Amino acid sequence: MNDMMGEPARPGRVTLQQIAERLGVSTATVSLALRASPLVAEATRQKVQDLARDLGYVYNRSAASLRTARTNMIAVGVNDVVNPYFGEILAAIEETLAGSGHTVLLGTYSDDPAKQDRVLATLKEYRPDGMILCPANGSTGEALAMIASAGIPVVQITREIEGIGLDVVASDDGVATRLALDHLHELGHRRIAVVGGNDTMSTGRNRRITYRAWLAEKGLPLDPALLVTGLGTRDTGFAGIQALLDLAEPPTAAVCMNDLIAFGVMMGLRQRGREAGRDFSVVGADDVREAAMWAPGLTTVSTHPSEQGRRACERVLVRTVNPALPAARIILPPTLVVRGSTGPAQR
Repeated sequence: MNDMMGEPARPGRVTLQQIAERLGVSTATVSLALRASPLVAEATRQKVQDLARDLGYVYNRSAASLRTARTNMIAVGVNDVVNPYFGEILAAIEETLAGSGHTVLLGTYSDDPAKQDRVLATLKEYRPDGMILCPANGSTGEALAMIASAGIPVVQITREIEGIGLDVVASDDGVATRLALDHLHELGHRRIAVVGGNDTMSTGRNRRITYRAWLAEKGLPLDPALLVTGLGTRDTGFAGIQALLDLAEPPTAAVCMNDLIAFGVMMGLRQRGREAGRDFSVVGADDVREAAMWAPGLTTVSTHPSEQGRRACERVLVRTVNPALPAARIILPPTLVVRGSTGPAQR
């Protein structure tokens, strides 16, 4: 009774419901505000926290966990933590979660579907409040669907397994490919290779479909020898450019599936006494920080990895509060970043 008359409440006796009634908000909003969640407006967070302090509210983490079955952990599964692209995504996720009281539980699986399924099974045992996952190349999505069916919100990031009804945050792969190809075409390149990726995952499949359609629109022939399959590593780029330069009619430019492949292509060119931007044009994808540090700097298509991480994190936090929301596809528009690795086609 004293609580409702405005007198100070005894520590530990104040409830979320009492704070919510005082401020005219929901208990869910109060709970999120007390954990400094970015999902609550700053002004509301401040009001809730000020009132909780004035009333002497004490947060009991273990009791809250028993009541809500929440662990304050968000699991993140990625293919390759060494790839700076995923490093930037992880940094954005951690920064976004910093205000919500959640801890990141990380799993990696080297783009291996079988290893992915084992890692996800282990992460599931910790009962995270949600998961942000980049599906492994060739994954069917069964493991992701099983996690979601167990009541754990799942958000796919960067790659998408279609038809399993899960949220996805990614860049537009088709637009990214067109930006790169159009840039090279404007520079006079007509024989353009694609290095890296395959048709078993959304990123590679979408980019290759776009490449084939773009060639047809431009009236250019499709030469299978210009499609180099491989993982997103420097090794793929280094070996790929050697094979391309050994063709009877080598290309004059290459669009790479990510920046690491592009770095490998540039190193391979140098080994052959050629320079990116002068003798051969190279376009990457992602725009990791290292791209601007090369000499010449790498022309690339930014897929905004930090923004992907932030948006995926916000989406999974929303799902912890409202799991009944319909699945959403949040597709970010990519941006062409022109540097020195591209130049006019050599006649």
